[in-house]
Amino acid sequence: MNPSPNLFLVGPTGAGKTTIGQRLAAHYGLPFVDLDVEIEKRHGMSIASMFEREGEATFRARESAHLDEFSLRQGIVLATGAGAVMAGANREILMTRGAVLMLAVEVDEQLDRLQHDTARPMIAGGDRRGRLEALADARNHVYEEVADLIFRGRHEGPDDALPRAVALLDRHWRRA
Repeated sequence: MNPSPNLFLVGPTGAGKTTIGQRLAAHYGLPFVDLDVEIEKRHGMSIASMFEREGEATFRARESAHLDEFSLRQGIVLATGAGAVMAGANREILMTRGAVLMLAVEVDEQLDRLQHDTARPMIAGGDRRGRLEALADARNHVYEEVADLIFRGRHEGPDDALPRAVALLDRHWRRA
């Protein structure tokens, strides 16, 4: 496992990267960065608006630039966007600049967690199950490739998941 003071969270939409990330950051006394939130703040619009107005390619370029910037910090917990791992340069950044924890989740659990979510462009429109399954087929092996550790969701709330995630990290993550 990468002996880094940084912890990077990767995984599919609805895996809990933000929710668990915030709690892990508090537990370890580290600042938390949500990459998507930082992109929205800096560019003054939602990710959905960026996709709609400027296209996915422009968003992905911004995402890569912000990942490069924030991953240079020392001692942070950073939640990536679900698609950030698809760029090879981003995978290299993640694997070399931090310990990477994949939050794995089944499609049924994603559907439960995202049932009221209308803001995510990659799952907008009809047939959410089909979209989530297609994204899982395309991305899960990439998440696993970059991950030092994999934390599997169990249809549980964050209060139950956090102690399991901390126990996993405490067994394996040696912060430099």
